[in-house]
Formats: sequence, C-alpha cells, structure tokens
Amino acid sequence: MTDQESTLLESSAQEAKRSPFLEALGERVRTLRSRKGMTRRAVAVAADVSERHLANLEYGTGNVSVLVLLQVATALQCALAELLGDVTTTSPEWLLIRELLAQRSEADLRRARVQLSDMFGEGGNAQERKNRIALIGLRGAGKTALGLRLANDLGFPFIELSREIEQFAGCQISEIHNLYGANAYRRYERRALEEAIQIYPEVVIATPGGLVSDSANFNVLLSHCTTVWLQADAADHMGRVAAQGDMRPMAASREAMEDLKRILEGRSAFYSKADLAINTSARTEDQAFAVLRSSVRQHIGLSA
Repeated sequence: MTDQESTLLESSAQEAKRSPFLEALGERVRTLRSRKGMTRRAVAVAADVSERHLANLEYGTGNVSVLVLLQVATALQCALAELLGDVTTTSPEWLLIRELLAQRSEADLRRARVQLSDMFGEGGNAQERKNRIALIGLRGAGKTALGLRLANDLGFPFIELSREIEQFAGCQISEIHNLYGANAYRRYERRALEEAIQIYPEVVIATPGGLVSDSANFNVLLSHCTTVWLQADAADHMGRVAAQGDMRPMAASREAMEDLKRILEGRSAFYSKADLAINTSARTEDQAFAVLRSSVRQHIGLSA
C-alpha cells in the first residue's frame, strides 16, 4: 500500500468517526469567527494554538481539551457556553436578552422573572397563589410534620408530593430512578405538581427536596404557590432523618455529612428564592410551627 493510499484510508476512517457534537462545535466556532470578522490565523494567534489545531476543531475532527476551548472562546471574546451550544446563544434575540440581564443584581433578576412569568400567562391566579402553600427544603427540615399542622390550622388539604409521584408511577421513588432514570422521575414530578395546582386552589404541599434542581418544575412551583423554605443545619437534617429510622444516609457514604453539606450549599441559592424562610434548627417542633403559622398567616392576609 502506498503512502497516499494509507493517508486516504486514514482520512476516511477519521471521517467515519466524526462526532455530531464535535461537528456542531466546529460549526459554531466558524460562525463566531465569521461574526467577529477574524481569520483562522488571527484566532489561532490570539488563542495561542496552532492553525492546524484550530482547523481540526472547526471541521469536527479535533478532540480538543477544555483548556483549548477556553483559549478559543477568549480569542473570540465569547463565553465558553457559546461554543458549547448554550440555549441562550441560539439566536440574536437570546444573545441580546442575555446581554441585557448580565451583571444585574439578584433582586433585578427576580423582578424580571416575575414580570416575564406574568407577561406569558405563567403566573396563575394571584389569590390562589397566596393560598397554595408549598414547603421546600432538604429531607429532615420538617416539611411533612409542620405541613400537616399548618394545613389543619388553615383548614386546607395537605399533599405530600412524593406520594403523589409514586401513585402516578405505580412504584416507589427509588424504583422510578432505578428502572426509568432521572428524566422519567422529573416528568412524574411535573405531572403530580401540575395536577395538584389544577385541583387545589387552597392546599399545603410538602415538596421533594430535589424539586429545585429542575428549573422548569421549580418555575411552576414559584409561579403558582407561596413558597416557604424550611431551613435547618446539616447536622439537624441528618439527625432527624436518622431519628425517623432511615439510616441510609449514614450507611451510603463514610463522608455522608460532607456530601449533605455540599448538597445543601448547592441548593441554597434556589431555596432562597422562596417567599418566606423559616429556620427550624434550635427550635422545638412547637416553636417552629408557631413561627411558620404566624409568618404564613401574615403573608397571605389572615389574622394570627
């Protein structure tokens, strides 16, 4: 076999192995380079990579490192997410909206989200939103115990969303994840949440701790319910779950407490979007309920 034939075979093999993701990535690099009016050589120099390396990237044949992508993104003066295909980079309008919202404070972003929700009819009835009370937070925060007491006090039905999800799926939460995966679980979660909102204009809902991890489902909750974050220290979360007889958090990992702290830290920014926050640590159940009852009644316009 000649060298030329060998090169052609190697080229054909590379063509066959092309990844759709890498091809789409290369297309975005070429598009951004054209938008910036930069030659391939200019981008290669600015990114401190070889022109051949950049050409391979643009044609979907280069399996580049994240660091190289970051260098290319810097050279093109764009966010790394724009190269990877973030939804906010898919059209000029998305890009203009993203630029408008960039560097805004959390308070400004919250106002923008609420106004957009109202503009597109996602906000629901204002009075019904007041009278749907959704408790959010990690396991062990007291959502079920305090939620039941709050529902009885207000004369509202009480729903534990996890149980509704299991009814829809016909199996336990753990089996949903094991058999069908996380995406299927989120679909059941969305279905259970939407049905609860549709059926009950007045209700207290104890939500699964991970609901905030799905932005679409969390948006539905924020738009249709008064949300209350039941806060607690990581040690209290762990201790309360263990007190309920569930030792899985302890048995699953020798670093269970550190894992729990990381989860709490990662979700706190989302939990903090709630209308109200009640810290249940260093309080008895009666004390926590008294604060919860007073805060909710004041928020929805009922006498204490």
